Amino acid sequence: MRRLRRHLAVLAAGALLVTACSSASDTVAPTTTLATTTTAAASSTTTTTHPTVPADFDVRVSTHQVTVTGADPGTEIRVVAPDGPVTGGTVDEQGNLVLREIPSGDGYLVEEVVDDGPVPTAGPFHVPTPDEIPDPSFYASQTLVEGLNYIEMRDGVTLAAMVRLPGPPEDGPYPTVVEYSGYDPANPDEPEPMTGIFTTFGYATVGVNMRGSGCSGGAFDFFSELQTLDGYDLIETIAAQPWVLGHAVGMVGISYPGISQLFVASTRPPSLAAISPLSVIEDSYRSVVYPGGIYNDGFAKSWAESRQGSTEAYGQDWVRTRVDEGDTICEANQALRSQNVDLLERTRDFAYYRPDPGDRLAPRTFVDRIEVPVFLAGAWQDEQTGSRFATMLDDFTNAPVMEVHLYNGAHADSANPVVLARLFEFMDVYVAGRTPTIDPTLRFAAPLLYRQAYGVDGLQLPPDRFTSYEEARAAIENGPPVHLLLEMGGNPDAPGGPLARAEYTFDAWPPPETRADVYRLTADGRLVAPDDPAAGVDGAHEFTVDVARSQIVTPPADDDPNTFDNLAWPPLPDGEALSYETEPFTDDVLLAGSARVSLWIRASADDADLQVTLSEVRPDGQEMYIQSGWLRASHRALDPDESTDLLPFHTHLEEDAAPLPPGEFTRVDVEVFPFAHAVRAGSRLRLVVDNPGGTRNLWTFDVLDADGETVTVGVGPDTPSEIALPVITGELDPPLPAGLPPCPGTRSQPCRPYRPITNRPAG
Repeated sequence: MRRLRRHLAVLAAGALLVTACSSASDTVAPTTTLATTTTAAASSTTTTTHPTVPADFDVRVSTHQVTVTGADPGTEIRVVAPDGPVTGGTVDEQGNLVLREIPSGDGYLVEEVVDDGPVPTAGPFHVPTPDEIPDPSFYASQTLVEGLNYIEMRDGVTLAAMVRLPGPPEDGPYPTVVEYSGYDPANPDEPEPMTGIFTTFGYATVGVNMRGSGCSGGAFDFFSELQTLDGYDLIETIAAQPWVLGHAVGMVGISYPGISQLFVASTRPPSLAAISPLSVIEDSYRSVVYPGGIYNDGFAKSWAESRQGSTEAYGQDWVRTRVDEGDTICEANQALRSQNVDLLERTRDFAYYRPDPGDRLAPRTFVDRIEVPVFLAGAWQDEQTGSRFATMLDDFTNAPVMEVHLYNGAHADSANPVVLARLFEFMDVYVAGRTPTIDPTLRFAAPLLYRQAYGVDGLQLPPDRFTSYEEARAAIENGPPVHLLLEMGGNPDAPGGPLARAEYTFDAWPPPETRADVYRLTADGRLVAPDDPAAGVDGAHEFTVDVARSQIVTPPADDDPNTFDNLAWPPLPDGEALSYETEPFTDDVLLAGSARVSLWIRASADDADLQVTLSEVRPDGQEMYIQSGWLRASHRALDPDESTDLLPFHTHLEEDAAPLPPGEFTRVDVEVFPFAHAVRAGSRLRLVVDNPGGTRNLWTFDVLDADGETVTVGVGPDTPSEIALPVITGELDPPLPAGLPPCPGTRSQPCRPYRPITNRPAG
């Protein structure tokens, strides 16, 4: 995600240079001070039987959380409900302790644990529920000015918020968007990419750091409940400002600040007008951290390490600069970082899925609560967040308007010209309430800016489409919601750039036109129809596990970390993979959706890590990558309510885990992550089965210690291994572009010379 920000910063910075927007000041304009918390002695409503004295530490009570500060290091503290102790912990060296997951209720006491004598006690306290929302006057009472501000949350914690206005406040009100994340959106000296881009379009922008990051107060956690509730509070406070058009705001951002929008919008802030989540996830566990139940010790681990370091006290350079310049609020807000959650430890603790807190960290479980217009975009081969976000697109059941853009490509490709132009249209309609137009100066400069950002000539913003607000709104609301941009990188106007060869639209995702076509794996290494005679021949093939492959990535061939159209895709040696291929296709076919690979396997160990990879073997002798999927065989249990013919949905629950029976074939269903790909007549599809690694640019895998073990795949009527592919039926409009797309050059779909793999018969 950090690489994306560097990649797009060029585009945003360049855009700022070609507009006449005013620059924001960095004046500290705090609206409140940290809330004072009570340390009153316990009342008679508690169960404490020993004499009490007022505690000499401070207590802050939040939703489901109690924070202790100013206590003696090493002190044991416990939270006591009227019916007895609830939880407790040890004060750290900084005098801090955060106690989480406390049930809502009244009459809580916070006590120091002592051997004898009076008990130092604070309280009683009320621990609120998430639904206890402040009166609107709480938000309206806060004043935000251009520059760095501090917004007070409902529990008294303050969040750093950088306000940038496109002109003097008196010339407003201005359409306003918010970018909210744990990066550094409140940095006065360097706006986040999407913030910078929207500033050029005449929007007021507000970048807000999540609690526990930057100059914001509190302790950091990954999408904690409090961070989500903070989103509600900051939206309502910002919308209440006199310089905000219509007292309603939108949210913008790619990746981390894109994902945060899903969490915030699920709380239904009344003043939220629209969201635009780009390059997001649908489930923290299944999408990125444990794809197929296997720990991603590449990107997922490095991202957690980065967050761990940057959210420590003074973990970001701009924070130290603010404090050195006299920002006492920023300085005070660093004090609680000693209670940040250890993200690395937490991710390694979740080898199995836990509905609590897993469901709270999975947008798929709550996007049905979103009730504002949604603009969403993402790439199939996203090297950071993956493509599984597409499996939740049909869960936005209460969003009144939905516009989705899907394409092959990389994480940063959500800033491609078509998506960016459509995003501006969307926000102009639902946030600005005006006819969408792009400033001619920016349009003129766009090719140069895209050249600097992507290293490609020929990219430019598409022309304005509408002459009125009413026309634009009708087009968005009456048009098909799903837009598929096919073969990005293959457009001759911008070879290798994030521009598609063709665009297709659908009324839903998965497309209602989808048919599941099944191919059986055969003893002679083919993929055939289930009624083909070859599918009736028994056989078995085995490969040897090479654990070292789990750490192989597909680095750019020119070693440019921001280039994803020329990834180096290493070949597979015989004996370490199995290959199955179709006959050449006689017609062009569009595949779009998830795919299911059902394998009957036997292993020399009691568990096995699997990777399946789908590719196109082209008539020109090149093999083009399409998509992969992963599964730890012991995680093979499926949720029948969530699974479909094309999407095997694994529970990943510890109670459902089971070893492989020794010496027996067992069916395992592997999910191929969502994709879209056109297979031309004359090409063959290839399915490769091996152990994880070698197909992703940033993902590596913490696989089982199974080096040298063997995995056997059975085929034939008794072990009918097969793949189900998502085929789009009906006539396509427009027809698929003639000819093969460039190879390499099609974004994030690396190519390599085709090399046959000889399947080794099982011993």
